[in-house]
Amino acid sequence: MTRHVVVLGAGTAGTMLANRLRRKLDDTWAITVVDRDDAHPYQPGFLFVPFGGSTDGLVRSRHAFVHDGVELVLEGVDRVDAAAREVLLLDGRLLPYDYLVIASGATLRPDQTPGMLGPEWRRSIFDFYTLDGAKALAGALRDFRGGRLVVHITDVPIKCPVAPLEFTFLADDWLRERGLRNETELVFVTPLDGAFTKPVASAHLGSMLADREVRVESDFLVEHIEDRTLVSYDGREVPFDLLVTVPLHMGAEFVTRSGLGDELGFVPVDKHTLRSTADAHIFAVGDAADIPTSKAGSVAHFSVDVLVDNLVELAAGRPMSHSFDGHANCFIESGDGRALLLDFNYETEPLPGTYPAPYVGPLSLLKESRANHLGKLAFRWVYWNVLLPGRPMPLAPAMSMVGKHVPTTTSQEEVRHAGHHA
Repeated sequence: MTRHVVVLGAGTAGTMLANRLRRKLDDTWAITVVDRDDAHPYQPGFLFVPFGGSTDGLVRSRHAFVHDGVELVLEGVDRVDAAAREVLLLDGRLLPYDYLVIASGATLRPDQTPGMLGPEWRRSIFDFYTLDGAKALAGALRDFRGGRLVVHITDVPIKCPVAPLEFTFLADDWLRERGLRNETELVFVTPLDGAFTKPVASAHLGSMLADREVRVESDFLVEHIEDRTLVSYDGREVPFDLLVTVPLHMGAEFVTRSGLGDELGFVPVDKHTLRSTADAHIFAVGDAADIPTSKAGSVAHFSVDVLVDNLVELAAGRPMSHSFDGHANCFIESGDGRALLLDFNYETEPLPGTYPAPYVGPLSLLKESRANHLGKLAFRWVYWNVLLPGRPMPLAPAMSMVGKHVPTTTSQEEVRHAGHHA
């Protein structure tokens, strides 16, 4: 008798999960992946497009990266019937499942902010989280001759939470190279109380913004946009000549229709097992899950490793024994051919040190370096050729403290306390 795992979403997390599962489950298990189209984007590459980066190879066919033993269905999802253990597709087909994994990611919703999608959209208001937006922004930057350039985060959570900071650092570098920095006021507008969610990293990144003379407008929750001005709920106003915004992120609409999501449409799960709090046969992974860590490719990678092992145990009739610790790492482009690297988890915030090899590196943590920049560029090849196909990576899913050190002004207890409240 054939049993079924259905994966909703063929993005980073869904593709990795399906390919890894196919290698570990026997032929009594059928694996089906569903997505609405055949275009798989390499989203980290969008960051460089506004500054003249190439778009070649940023989008590829999903079919090219799904294992031959996995069925890829290109159709939208209407809803999940958890009671019947079925997925209803928009074309009327029903997909039964024994286990369902929701990997439908996060979607940009500029329509949720009044005035964002008005006449200024793609004229003075741009995003770089989509390829079309990044291309349009490249044109706007080519024509930019100075004024107030505002980088704005509507609300959290967002995909790759460091990307707005990266854009700000790269914009500062790009403007200096063109002799426009003195003619430009750079403003970073965030709903957070600092540059990042974790205190040590936030202080470090905040000082980098200060060094570059970037004004930070914190605790800013936008209510609407009007007359090229961001207006917050508390009445503050930030005018702009060019706005680079990160719109509100929400989960897939079918998640909400199915009664499986929170107020933003993300799936509430146990943060260690990724099992839905609503149904024992449903899991969520990647950006679709509500776990309290970054919505980043590294989180997808490390959590998929844990989820695959747990699903294999469940398939064999054993209890789950693996636990995800919230491990995430993020490169942060800082301009001038350098970058930082952050490595953290649920309990411990980013700390100085080396990665991936303790004391050797070659990558530096919480420190700008050329090696980190080259590491970020090299990751594209790793993504297409190792991660997506589900090939093994020599990186444990759990974060290690070996090779890291706590700054002398911060005790380990303070670091763990900060991690709980980030």
